[in-house]
Amino acid sequence: MVPTRILLLALPFLTTLPATTAAQEAARETEQAMACTLSAETRVADLNHPWSVTFLPDGKAVITERGGTLWLADPESGGKSPIADAPQVRAAGQGGLLDVVAHPDFAANRRLYFSYSERRDDGRTGTAIAHGTLSPGGARLTDLTQIFSMSLPTDVTRHFGSRIAFKGDGTLWFTIGDRGDRPRAQNPKDHAGSVLRIAEDGGIPSDNPFADGRDGAREIWSFGHRNPQGAARHPDTGEIWTVEHGAKGGDEINRPEAGKNYGWPTIAFGRHYYGGSIGIGTAAPGMEQPLHYWDPSIAPSGLAFVRSPLFPAWDGDLLVGALKYRMLVRLDVENGRVIGEERLFADRFGRVRDVRIGPDGAIWLLTDESDGALIRITPATGLCG
Repeated sequence: MVPTRILLLALPFLTTLPATTAAQEAARETEQAMACTLSAETRVADLNHPWSVTFLPDGKAVITERGGTLWLADPESGGKSPIADAPQVRAAGQGGLLDVVAHPDFAANRRLYFSYSERRDDGRTGTAIAHGTLSPGGARLTDLTQIFSMSLPTDVTRHFGSRIAFKGDGTLWFTIGDRGDRPRAQNPKDHAGSVLRIAEDGGIPSDNPFADGRDGAREIWSFGHRNPQGAARHPDTGEIWTVEHGAKGGDEINRPEAGKNYGWPTIAFGRHYYGGSIGIGTAAPGMEQPLHYWDPSIAPSGLAFVRSPLFPAWDGDLLVGALKYRMLVRLDVENGRVIGEERLFADRFGRVRDVRIGPDGAIWLLTDESDGALIRITPATGLCG
């Protein structure tokens, strides 16, 4: 396969936030002095609205398409083959086969985890989580087991959330949007509009904030979220960070804490699509503020922390896919704070639905288009650092 290649000169901090310390300012000046030429290669093409990619220890990739197809792809050759017996989904609106994540010990158990809009007998749908075992040759899934099904399914086909992240302690974290019904996000007994935490087998961790079920759903970790479509584990602290869609403005980066309320739709940094105000403003007692927000919206989807020998100067930074403006966003993170922003590849590839750091240290993007692609990003020469 001859890859499609694009070179881009990345000049950090097209948009910046004010630094608060001399050390942060010095770090920013150092990065601004360093330009990084990036190479972009299309490695897997002809994908129909792909939603997620996960890499396997042998370098192969598993890719979901929203319509329900599951692929085993070889990024070296560009070839791909279908994986049989994927979860049955209701592919309508924003729903379908969504996230896929390989278990941290995939080499031993060959287990894949999925989020999807499940097909229920009454025609209603909600976010579900399942795991299955990939056969040795990668031709099919076996032992597919659903371990979570959200409460109060509806016939609405938007805001499924659906990103999955492993904490590394036997727990599985995932997101569910407000399902297009804003008040649901303020009810901690409703799964909608929440970050959730379960054991890898579907059990309830005893230290979940509502584990006894009295004041909230047992699986819920935090609530008051609109539609989180990115989740990633911090490589040093182990904390889970999320990114969520706002309305017309108000996309947010959050670091969800146990039992806390993140405000939607009572507070928000944005307005309704028709222009009206949302809730009571941007702050209220008992509601958390985001670590970072965008106004206007970038429509974020996919989130990854940089930990790669190819990008040493970006270590610990966040990468966010953007559906609007069709770009990759890098957030400079220092001491748990976002201090700057860089926008890359605007309008180059299409809607960026997912972003990952691969086992080769490269940045990998997945574009949500009818001719979607898996794209590999590396420094054109040397290292970015």
